[in-house]
Amino acid sequence: MKKSFTIAVISLFLDQLIKTFLTNFMYIGESIVVIKNFFNISLVLNKGAAFSILMSRVTLLIIISIVALSFLGYYIIKSKNIKNYEYVIYGFLMGGTAGNLIDRVIRGAVVDYLDFNIFGYAFPIFNFADICIVVSMVLFIINMIRDGRNEVSSRHG
Repeated sequence: MKKSFTIAVISLFLDQLIKTFLTNFMYIGESIVVIKNFFNISLVLNKGAAFSILMSRVTLLIIISIVALSFLGYYIIKSKNIKNYEYVIYGFLMGGTAGNLIDRVIRGAVVDYLDFNIFGYAFPIFNFADICIVVSMVLFIINMIRDGRNEVSSRHG
């Protein structure tokens, strides 16, 4: 249990540290070229969720985040069969969710800044909290696939 919360706090701290630094030294809409035609630091505010879905539904997104964090925290505290790698998954998910939640509560929008253009496709701008959430989901899916294979192989062999 402690591992998930430690990872969540570290992820949250890093997320908020980066966002605070950038909002203190850049203005909204400013873009700094890091690697020409590939990567910029572009400071924007996103009032939606991933890919700007639920745009301007900040209150709904705050409620969803609080419910998700509450459920996840309760699950971690009450569950007795969590494996070590699952603590990492839940820690990243909680840290990322909390980071974007804090932005929505304090600023009314999420601070995004990682701006990639790959082969002419401009990806939606995102942040460290988003990376934590995506990494946790990828690890969760890998875990589900692996557990499914283990379950099938244990039935057949």
